[in-house]
Amino acid sequence: MRAARLIRMALLLQSTPGLTAAELAGELGVSERTVIRDVQALQEAGIPVRSERGRAGGYRLAPGHRTRLTTLHPTEAETLYLSGLPSALRDLGLSDAAGTARLKLSATLLPSLRAAAESSARRFHLDAPAWFREPSTPELLPELARALWADRAVEFAYTRPGREPGAARRVEPYGLVLKAGVWYLVGRVPGAAGTAFRTYRADRIAVLDTPVDGAFTRDPSFDLAAYWQEHSARFALSLLRATVTVRLTPAGARRLPEVTDRAAAGRALAAASLPDAVGRVTLELAVESEEIAFAELASLGADAEVLAPPALRARLARHARAFAALYSEAGPDDEAGPDGGAGPDDGARPDDGARPDDGAAGAPGRRPDGGPAGRQR
Repeated sequence: MRAARLIRMALLLQSTPGLTAAELAGELGVSERTVIRDVQALQEAGIPVRSERGRAGGYRLAPGHRTRLTTLHPTEAETLYLSGLPSALRDLGLSDAAGTARLKLSATLLPSLRAAAESSARRFHLDAPAWFREPSTPELLPELARALWADRAVEFAYTRPGREPGAARRVEPYGLVLKAGVWYLVGRVPGAAGTAFRTYRADRIAVLDTPVDGAFTRDPSFDLAAYWQEHSARFALSLLRATVTVRLTPAGARRLPEVTDRAAAGRALAAASLPDAVGRVTLELAVESEEIAFAELASLGADAEVLAPPALRARLARHARAFAALYSEAGPDDEAGPDGGAGPDDGARPDDGARPDDGAAGAPGRRPDGGPAGRQR
């Protein structure tokens, strides 16, 4: 463990000279006292680490000293070859550059490590697009990527489903994100009120232009991964615009996160009532709509009882009666039960003889993969 940490410290000092003890401690997840001991260990091992005092001080390697890749462990070499996503690089127009980089990396590795590194590509593959969706590469994505690398603003019109393209807008590109086969541009809008960062689907960007005066200075504090995590959580929460009151059995409570938004289920279960005499809990569940709630809660069967709103409860009641009617009718192979007697319901019919409604065969609001259907942004 310590040996790996020492190597990482040397690489950090090589890539970012002038790091302080506090900064190194934060990067390595150790105390400043440990950093001082590790620096001494590197110096004793012959690595020329220098300590400089003052406002611009910190730890640095001696000029001209470089850490060589030939010290890589086989597992580390294998991991390097997993860092690229072939389909994403192709979409961005970077597949040729990535291939050249891998060849250069292979050339610098010891012969004993080359086979280990290349074997990882034969064992692992990331398929980013979701099931039942044919991914498409936005035509303007390579041009967006070039502007992103060069820190140059872009101007484009943005289209939404069923609407005409809006007026041209100027955006400073800060990042591109591939989510379930869909590319998104994260950019800063100069002069925007409130938070200046916006998210756009790349396949809805039209008429892209790169102005001559488009160079901008990137905010070094911006963290793309942190922004995307917060944005995703906020977007998912914005979809939940309705509330239903549900009573769940212990089994229903366990299964609730599997059929609806996991975060919404977690919040609802945390605020649920105390269990009643038979272990059931009552909770308020945030959902996208009553239509989606019907599809999700119907899948829990008798483990979920909707108490409100009345319209949703009535619809589930009709669905339950229709479902019972469907299976109470004797089919060609259901004339007798397993023991040769009558079937399980003995030919009983519900009061109204209802047939399955629009939710019985193929519940609405579901994706082909069985998850709840959400609006695509």
